[in-house]
Amino acid sequence: MNKADLIEKIAAGAAISKADAKKALDATVGAIKDALVAGDKVSLIGFGTFIVSERPAREGINPATKEKIQIPAKKVAKFKAGAELAKAL
Repeated sequence: MNKADLIEKIAAGAAISKADAKKALDATVGAIKDALVAGDKVSLIGFGTFIVSERPAREGINPATKEKIQIPAKKVAKFKAGAELAKAL
């Protein structure tokens, strides 16, 4: 399912126009992104939790040259499915 398909499903499920569904989806994604950038976690009961996790710096190997390289530390977004979603799957 892509973004356009999701907008259609939201519009049909909420009996709103596709334009309003797109605005709602964009606002939701924006709010989640802003919360994660601020370091907060976003919990949607029954669906799951979005968190920011830090990956430490580590040493890797360039597969083409077999040369050792340093991979810098970085923050990544993670999602953990909630109980209801996990049960549905």
